[in-house]
Amino acid sequence: MLTGKQRSYLKSLANGIDPIMQIGKGGVTDNVLKQIDDALEARELIKIKLLNNSQLEAKQTANEIAESVRAEFVQSIGNKFVLYREAKDAQIVIPK
Repeated sequence: MLTGKQRSYLKSLANGIDPIMQIGKGGVTDNVLKQIDDALEARELIKIKLLNNSQLEAKQTANEIAESVRAEFVQSIGNKFVLYREAKDAQIVIPK
């Protein structure tokens, strides 16, 4: 579980990154979860965009995905959300 200070730090890092994935009308499938899992292992911090035709709510979808891939929900703004999961060889050092 992230503290407020850690979440703020990750938000500041996420501000400068572009979404690496888009979820459309197909919704969250097993293939999408696998891609998110792989991306989290490679990058630790990822931003995902929900397309307008997906009919999904960003925060609810983010929490469901985070639970499925054992990640932490960082933030949701509009139709974008950020997830974090520490990788085996961590690149991001978050404050304690």
